[in-house]
Amino acid sequence: MSAVPPEVRPVPIDAAQRGEGRFVWRFSAFHRWTHAAVIVSFLLLVITGLPLRFSGAFWAPALIAMMGGVEAAGVLHRFGAVVTFAYFGAHVAYLVVKLSRAPDPMKLLWGPDSLVPQPRDVIDFWSQVRWYFGQGPRPRFGRWSYMEKFDYFAVFWGVAIIGGSGLMLWFPEFFARFMPGWVFNVATIVHGDEALLASGFIFTIHFFHVHFRPEKFPIDTVMFTGRATVTYMEEEHPEILDAIRSRADAPASYGQIPDTPAPPPTGVQTFAAVALGFTALALGVALTGMILWAVLLS
Repeated sequence: MSAVPPEVRPVPIDAAQRGEGRFVWRFSAFHRWTHAAVIVSFLLLVITGLPLRFSGAFWAPALIAMMGGVEAAGVLHRFGAVVTFAYFGAHVAYLVVKLSRAPDPMKLLWGPDSLVPQPRDVIDFWSQVRWYFGQGPRPRFGRWSYMEKFDYFAVFWGVAIIGGSGLMLWFPEFFARFMPGWVFNVATIVHGDEALLASGFIFTIHFFHVHFRPEKFPIDTVMFTGRATVTYMEEEHPEILDAIRSRADAPASYGQIPDTPAPPPTGVQTFAAVALGFTALALGVALTGMILWAVLLS
């Protein structure tokens, strides 16, 4: 039987599995589980918080009822907050350990593999805007693009601002011992508005950049499976190809060391990743519709 010509081969639904070349590791298990905790806790916080923020919207009573009432929604909201503080604390501990063990900690804080924003990220942003309008070449990203760095530090901002104000509203008696009363009014406004801003950003800008761009549509599960093809890495992060090629002859391993060869995701792993991804996307799109309805039509 003759091989199927390349031009008629089915295109995998997962963008990270498209193209040629071996699979390589991009994310470790710790990073993937942390991201999963972010997804679950964030969606839970948004679902339980929006009916309070837009209590006059037609969908608010139904959403509260689905969760078992106002008290149950409050319990679920606080559970989501506990998960948020847990993964945030675990990640900070991971960073401390990694910095303490690094031969040169400055390379982690400032350099081509650092997640810290640098002047080049501003240039890359402008280059990509020009590329979108056909006015220049596509920028070549290293290990992290400017958008990935923005997403990363947005979590720190969110936990600090939204989480901090939420703690004040959760334990008002404690904070009232050393804070004036007007601070709680400010915390109420900040908590709701910043949460709304975070929801809008994640469900529009983040979803577009990660999943809805033409080359990624309909989904990119690299964060769920932890691996991608060499072609994918060449398109998304071409400046680390040298590191990938230097280890190209190594056997595929489940060691999950970035840039090393990885076994392809199994059918079960792909199905689980796609199912989780589409579930999160569907919830995000539905919640965006609820927000728009409440803001524009209520």
